[in-house]
Amino acid sequence: MRIFILVKEFAQSKMQKAYLFLSADFGDWFDPKTCANRSSPRPVNWFALALRRTLSPSLRGTQILYSAEEGITAYLTHPSCSMHEMGRGHPECPARLAAIQDRLIAAQLWDFLLHVDAQPATWEQLARVHDADYLDRLATLVPAQGYVHLDPDTAINPYSLNAAYHAAGAGVLAVDLVMQGRANNAFCAVRPPGHHAEHDRAMGFCIFNNIAVAARHAMEAHGIERVAIVDFDVHHGNGTEDIFCHDERVLMVSIFQHPFFPYCGDVPRGPNMLNVPMPRASTGVQFREAVTEKWLPALDAFAPQFIFISAGFDAHLEDDMSSMGLVEADYAWVTRQVRQVAKKHAQGRIVSMLEGGYDLSALGRSVAAHIKELSGL
Repeated sequence: MRIFILVKEFAQSKMQKAYLFLSADFGDWFDPKTCANRSSPRPVNWFALALRRTLSPSLRGTQILYSAEEGITAYLTHPSCSMHEMGRGHPECPARLAAIQDRLIAAQLWDFLLHVDAQPATWEQLARVHDADYLDRLATLVPAQGYVHLDPDTAINPYSLNAAYHAAGAGVLAVDLVMQGRANNAFCAVRPPGHHAEHDRAMGFCIFNNIAVAARHAMEAHGIERVAIVDFDVHHGNGTEDIFCHDERVLMVSIFQHPFFPYCGDVPRGPNMLNVPMPRASTGVQFREAVTEKWLPALDAFAPQFIFISAGFDAHLEDDMSSMGLVEADYAWVTRQVRQVAKKHAQGRIVSMLEGGYDLSALGRSVAAHIKELSGL
């Protein structure tokens, strides 16, 4: 088990602060510059206190602020993801990412994440899940200015395809970070989202299926034999089902409002699809029952070696894009359940990718609750 400790070096002045992440074997170091304003030390556990005694002489006089026995959570995003926009008033807007960042800072979680810039996915990585002609056609549709509609809900501007490449690439890089042991799990704050994008078409705000690209990368590049995809977006992840519905290496579990866009999912397309449609006005009570009675036994039996989360937060009570009644505590609870499965079967490996969530305040609070559980803070 890798142990990460955040320590504060005492500086010559109260105005000078420096922070370092170090692992138990002191082999890997991280220097998160965003820690510069951290001023409220968190309580330490017995393990941190014991480890302090083993610090090298060069680190004597340090103050341990935080320890995470299961490792650190990586936070991946990219500036290009805020340049994609689909027109005035569109709910899938750049302000979503700003709302998440603002809330993570306010919740004092921001400084304890490993911040990583996403890299663009390669054509070959995308072609593992998408039709080659579709990928080539997209490149010809990018406008010099204005918008081109890929479907009634999904448009691209001059910067959208670059954003989509980085959104998909975030998942690929997150998988690499987790598999290399540089992070225990990861959250990708990216847009456009992905779970509606099918093998050969864009749909429902989605251009590339980010979660599918990441999952296939784990299998093809790292030899993972069984992956689970957990999708709690209020809309069914029809694109993910389209891509994996007959891949026995993948178990997809999904809860969504039905009948509702995209008006499918109530009849699973493959034996590896565990879809749980829920009626409008369902609350956290019904949601937790479905997870406990249907998802968790299936996940335990499947014993995934890596878990991916299509993290949509639009089933929130305050989100007017749906008619369900989840709250932050429900998202924290389901994340906690998934983490337990990952710890049991997958060495804790989780990559979570942002999908929906359109009420900015509810989105920020829900993502913060989700990341708090992922990180064990």
